[in-house]
Amino acid sequence: QVQLVESGGGLVQPGGSLRLSCTASGNIARIGTMGWYRHAPGGALVAAITSGGATYYGDSLRGRFTISRENAKTVHLEMSSLKPEDTDVYYCSAQIVASRGRNYDAYWGQGTQVTVSS
Repeated sequence: QVQLVESGGGLVQPGGSLRLSCTASGNIARIGTMGWYRHAPGGALVAAITSGGATYYGDSLRGRFTISRENAKTVHLEMSSLKPEDTDVYYCSAQIVASRGRNYDAYWGQGTQVTVSS
């Protein structure tokens, strides 16, 4: 069974920083793209993604957020200069081939709450 476990969320004051971490575990053959998602204004999901050494940021995540891949199974999201509008549940997702599988499937973590408030 494949799992993604997020950590690092919490309450932070405006202007502060947080580091989110996500680690995949279980019967895994390969992991491809990993990313972090949250809701943009209007409700659509916006992503920060890392794949093959490249990174992509949605509009509201560009500039203050940095995604990094520590190893094959762990991805981080460094968040700085946080604003109240960054408050959301942040989800980790990864494209994973399970040990007995043949194709990449999308897996999601349960989410970690980030609250930016004074």
